[in-house]
Amino acid sequence: MKRFILACTLAYGVQAGAASGDPKTTIVGSGNEFLAAGTYSIQIGEYEEGICLTLLGLTRYPPSLEDRVAALSNLCAAHVAVGELNLAIDYCTQSLGPGGSNWCAYSNRAYAYLLKGMFSEATYDLDTAAVINSDAERIAEIRGMLNEHGLRPRISIKERQ
Repeated sequence: MKRFILACTLAYGVQAGAASGDPKTTIVGSGNEFLAAGTYSIQIGEYEEGICLTLLGLTRYPPSLEDRVAALSNLCAAHVAVGELNLAIDYCTQSLGPGGSNWCAYSNRAYAYLLKGMFSEATYDLDTAAVINSDAERIAEIRGMLNEHGLRPRISIKERQ
């Protein structure tokens, strides 16, 4: 589950290193050490610590709208990783807000819906994420998991009369 979550902690926010030819990295909350540390903790799999630091960053210093959206999406990702799917869905929904265009929040929420067995909701969010960013490998990975679920054999037992 972890490998599907981490991509989105990196995908939304300020791009660093792109101009220099370095691999792209994302610094979420530049100027807000709690958001930056929270993002790093989530990236390395320290989800509980990342959640705490991100919540501190959201409350201690008012973040920019872009940082707030990214931080809420990161909280969604971290809560999916620790299996708190209802909280994850709530944070993704907050990240999207009115007119949300954060493909990561849609894909994270789709994954949470998938894990909860809410397949039509997962499909809708995944389709929306694909409209925003059709090149994201993460969307294809989640779609594969969703399709795989649809291919699982089901056993039916005929009642005898």
